[in-house]
Formats: sequence, structure tokens, C-alpha cells
Amino acid sequence: MKAQPTLKTKRLILRPYTLKDSKRVQLLAGDKEIARTTLLIPHPYADGEAEKWISTHKSSFEAKESVTFAIVSKESNLLIGGIGLTLSLNHERAEMGYWLGKEFWNQGFTSEAGKALLDYGFSEFKLNRIDAHHFHNNPSSGKVLQKIGMKYEGRQAQYIKKWGKFLDILMYGILRVDWEKSK
Repeated sequence: MKAQPTLKTKRLILRPYTLKDSKRVQLLAGDKEIARTTLLIPHPYADGEAEKWISTHKSSFEAKESVTFAIVSKESNLLIGGIGLTLSLNHERAEMGYWLGKEFWNQGFTSEAGKALLDYGFSEFKLNRIDAHHFHNNPSSGKVLQKIGMKYEGRQAQYIKKWGKFLDILMYGILRVDWEKSK
């Protein structure tokens, strides 16, 4: 089994998380705005949660269940967010998820990381499809997905219950054939 690679873009390094990243993850992902826009990030972000989460990555990668990257700025060498794929290899598909520290929003970092992850997912895992979804009250995430070539596929009404409220999710996807055409 190959080790999880490090990917590089113009401004970013996508690398495996290490336990040394845990305090930075807790600091950035602990922002209530980050938790509000994501399904699985808790708020408040308790001590020890980042370490527990990071410690699952290697075995999940080795089991070909998921691949999770820390998003690091080349300029500052600081961790600024995370991005990954939850793999369903028997169906040749994956679901993309991501988060970015609030101070790094609206600078194109998520789109840049997303394009690199699409390339990696389709090339490395020979996927036929990669999809993603976002809460209806987070339109910026939809813009990211459109920028990286995903197409809007529909809305699921009141699909998620977050902090006591039902939220719609908007679904996006890209097929291998469309990714290949964009190359």
C-alpha cells in the first residue's frame, strides 16, 4: 500500500495531517461559523477532538475508505483548512468535503484545493464520479463546486438537522467523462 501523497498547487500544499496540527485544527475549525457550515465539525470544539479525528486518517486511507488532506499555504506554511474524499470504490465514486479557516475565505483557496483533489481522485482511484453537497444557507460553497466543474444536481428538502433546525442540502457532481473533457 502506497503512503498518502502530498499534492502541490500554485499556492497550496495538500498533505496528510499530523498530530502536531491538532491545536491549529481546533483553533480554526472551532470557529462557530465553520461548524455552522459543515455537517461533522462540532461546536464547541473540545480538547482532544482534533487528535482523535487526525488519528483515524491513516487507517481510513489504508482501508481505502477515505483520504484527508490538510490544506497548507505555501507562502506562510500555515495550515488553513482541510479537504478530503470519502471513497466508495465498489461504486467507483467518492464524496468531497472541505472546510477552510474563516480568515482564508473568498481567496480561491478552496477552489484551488478542490481542483487538485478532483485530479487526484480521478487519476489515483480511477473514479467514475465525485460529488459534494452543501447546506442551502451556504451559497459560497456552491460557487466553489461550480468553479471546479461540478454541476448542480438537485435539492433535498430538510435533509439534515443541524442545531435543532432542518436544512436543505444542494447536491453537485462531476463525472469522469466531464472531468476528462475539462483537461
